[in-house]
Amino acid sequence: MAIEYASRASVRGRRRETVDVAAFLRRLDWLLVGAVGGLIAYGLWAIAGITHHDVTGNSDYYVVRQGVFVAVGFVGFLVALLIDADWYRRHWQLIFVGTAIVIAIVFVAGPVTRGSKRWLDLGFFRFQPSEFGKLLFVLALAGFLTERTKRLGEWRTTLQVVGLASIPIFLVFIQPDVGTALVYSAALLAILFVAGTRWLHLAALATVAVLLATTVLWIAPAAGVHILHPYQVQRLTSFFSPRSDPGGATYNIVQSKNAVGAGQFHGRGPNGATQTTLHFLPEHATDFVFASLAEERGFVGASILLALYLLVVWRGIRIVAVARDAFSAIVAGGIVFALMFQIFVNVGMTMGIAPITGIPLPFMSVGGSAMIANLAAIGVLLSIHARARAPRR
Repeated sequence: MAIEYASRASVRGRRRETVDVAAFLRRLDWLLVGAVGGLIAYGLWAIAGITHHDVTGNSDYYVVRQGVFVAVGFVGFLVALLIDADWYRRHWQLIFVGTAIVIAIVFVAGPVTRGSKRWLDLGFFRFQPSEFGKLLFVLALAGFLTERTKRLGEWRTTLQVVGLASIPIFLVFIQPDVGTALVYSAALLAILFVAGTRWLHLAALATVAVLLATTVLWIAPAAGVHILHPYQVQRLTSFFSPRSDPGGATYNIVQSKNAVGAGQFHGRGPNGATQTTLHFLPEHATDFVFASLAEERGFVGASILLALYLLVVWRGIRIVAVARDAFSAIVAGGIVFALMFQIFVNVGMTMGIAPITGIPLPFMSVGGSAMIANLAAIGVLLSIHARARAPRR
């Protein structure tokens, strides 16, 4: 009799687990899943054409490599999807300290690549900690603010979160990686806004940011103190004078704009895109991948990509609205705004409406760290959405 009762209980338990899984899957934002899946598929298809002539004798080298990164990123996506966001809230201190330590290790163990230290080489995998830090940065600061919900109107709370955020931002800035430091700063702004920080505090922070930028770009150099590296200064000056030195400092932006314009409506195709195939356009599979896409696929191809991005951002903003608690809403807001900021800056710099910063284009630029980190971030967003109306256990 006892064995029969235990058997029935086991069957009921399995049925309950099946129902729970089915309910969880129904609560997923399948439109967001489809949009991200479409972005990845579109990106792989685009990379296949953009890098077709890059490796002699192996035209599929980069697309296969990118496919491996997508597979690894999918594992990270599933892990993030299964973790309740409340776990991050409880362990935000550990997340923050771990993120800062790993970014700092780069200065000790990271190789120097093009004058900067941004990577860690594990032998089997070379990754950029600051890319993963974008997500972890948002999770940690959201946890910090959630513990101080009743004191959000105080200057002390605002200054504390800015001081905390300044640690990883400074570490990334001195690698040097100004572009990623700007992404962190944009995420901080979104976190403060979604958390409900007073407008007076936000206005004061914006004023300080303008004064800081003025000091770095004008006051300090005038006094003989140069904070930025020469190549960073060249990028800024070339943004304001894009035709001043087309054979030198402004070469990249000139070639990028030529590629975007050459695509016209339908594009030149992988074989006719001379800016890309003849390597006139530098970094055509990473920083300037949008320019290569525009040259090969034209206005139509670029519009499809931007429409997919718009769909992802829209669904992400919706998740901010339906999140079950303040922590989840803050995390979703930080992730979505950081993603939108990267899209705007990368696309903008290829057309000359934003300075060249080296920020990768999400789900498009060749590279493992950004792809894996972005898929994990989407997993966190979907986890928040699936648990938005689910009862707490």
